[in-house]
Amino acid sequence: MATVIPAPVAQSPAPATRTPHALPLGVKLRRAAWLAVALFWTAFAILEGVNHGWLAGAVAFAFFIAPDFALFIDVRGSAGLARGQLSPRAVPYYNAAHRALIPVGLIVAYTFLPVDAPALFAGLCGWLAHISYDRAFGYGLRTKEGFQRA
Repeated sequence: MATVIPAPVAQSPAPATRTPHALPLGVKLRRAAWLAVALFWTAFAILEGVNHGWLAGAVAFAFFIAPDFALFIDVRGSAGLARGQLSPRAVPYYNAAHRALIPVGLIVAYTFLPVDAPALFAGLCGWLAHISYDRAFGYGLRTKEGFQRA
């Protein structure tokens, strides 16, 4: 009688376990602070819209989405760019629209000048909310080549 030896069972390698990239504590704290600031400016923009009517709310929403319109500059010229790279022609506009100092300076000027334009103030709140959310989620200014700054 012949002895049958079972064929060895092929062991599949253990599935690769991916550990999520852990962010340094300083980065986590900075992003949490930006998120708190974003929630503050969002609440302020909504409050201005509720207190001053639909125009203030509409302007706040428009200023909230407007900074990312810079992404559409030179879309046709973006062929051949790396994934996540912004067209170098769009970078100055993108960076100008995403610098927090600009709307902060305008809010300070609005506070001290005799201007009564609640829709403008609501828009500035929306703009700051947008910038703050971008920073909280890890998006910042771009290099002149169009990549995210580290």
